[in-house]
Amino acid sequence: MNQSQNNQPAVSRRQFIKTSSLAAGVVAATAPFVLTSHAAPDDPIRVGIIGCGGRGGGAGKNAEAAAPNVKVIGIADIFPDQVDKAKQNFPGVNPDYCFSGFDAYEKLLKVPEINYVILGTPPGFRPIHFAAAIAAGKHVFMEKPVATDVPGIKMIYQAGEQAAQKKLCVVAGTQRRHSANYIETIKRIHDGAIGDIIYTKAYWNQGAIWHRGDQGETEMEKQIRNWYHYVWLSGDHIVEQHVHNIDISNWVMKAHPIRAVSGVGGRHALGNKSGHIFDHFAVEFEYPNGARLFSQCCQITGKEGNVSEFAVGTKGTSNCQNWILAEGQRWRSSAKSIDAYVQEHTDLITAIRTGQYVNEAQTVADSTLTAIMGREATYCGKAVRWDDLLKEGKALVPKTFAWGPAPKVEVAYPNSYKWEAES
Repeated sequence: MNQSQNNQPAVSRRQFIKTSSLAAGVVAATAPFVLTSHAAPDDPIRVGIIGCGGRGGGAGKNAEAAAPNVKVIGIADIFPDQVDKAKQNFPGVNPDYCFSGFDAYEKLLKVPEINYVILGTPPGFRPIHFAAAIAAGKHVFMEKPVATDVPGIKMIYQAGEQAAQKKLCVVAGTQRRHSANYIETIKRIHDGAIGDIIYTKAYWNQGAIWHRGDQGETEMEKQIRNWYHYVWLSGDHIVEQHVHNIDISNWVMKAHPIRAVSGVGGRHALGNKSGHIFDHFAVEFEYPNGARLFSQCCQITGKEGNVSEFAVGTKGTSNCQNWILAEGQRWRSSAKSIDAYVQEHTDLITAIRTGQYVNEAQTVADSTLTAIMGREATYCGKAVRWDDLLKEGKALVPKTFAWGPAPKVEVAYPNSYKWEAES
């Protein structure tokens, strides 16, 4: 985080970590580390997947394709039927390392052969699983976003610091950060190609997202099977999906916003379908230096699609992905096209095998909290400051899980929020 230009230094992560039981003597997760011992270049990577639905299963395939001698040997999921499906897709899985139920992740993390864990559950479970994986001494690939509420974000910060202590490698599913053209373009922006950044824009506008309806015998099962539509499980789509684009803005700015200035949104297309997420958001964020991020996302069929990022500086503009226009000259990236979904695993495996320590816990947590801040500003209709959110943000995810009732989460009730009114 860049606080040098902020007249109101954030309590945010740094002060929070100072009071954390994990913080004593810990070097920040972004500092460079060199492993004193590491795997040889061809040592086996034995993967366990926690949450083996579409994204978790896809990440397992990506990992196996990322480098030689990588194999998925264990899977865990809340639902037995999901485990059965996943076993068909990974012939290398040991049947003794297949677990289901709310405690499935704990059983998988006890398997000593597994040294690389993929976290692909609905995001509400991510902080619990990440903390447990680091405590168990596993390298981690975790899908984004990494939490749905502030207590979850604090768990990610803490576990990320513990990973730094243990020199465990952590990569997140923000695959744009592993795409050569984004890396090259944003490096040029950081080198001053478009001057000082005035504002950035971020979009994820698309058609309606899937809705599985009410499947299950209890309310908890119905919500987990239809997880995208419940805020405690998905974070709402500004957090679950739009975090990709918000992350690019934070990357370009080398900082996170200090507040969400304003936000609007609602349920236009979802209507009376079960769940309580919004299907559109528009939020303005303010960075420490006064630059703004204009953020927009929707999931409405018929809406013109737009998944992109944009930066405007004092000398030029860029799409942050592969071109820069400055002083009348357009530069285009010549980086070779790669599958970034595979590359992020290649980078993680390379870090493990070579000792080039990598830990993305802080950056993805900062971007996730930025999205949460935008969500809260939209729900309450007021400005929300980063510092206040970290101090006062309420829990959405229950402390215990069982088949039966599900959490009751209130959204879009301004009187239930205490954030300052926008001045």
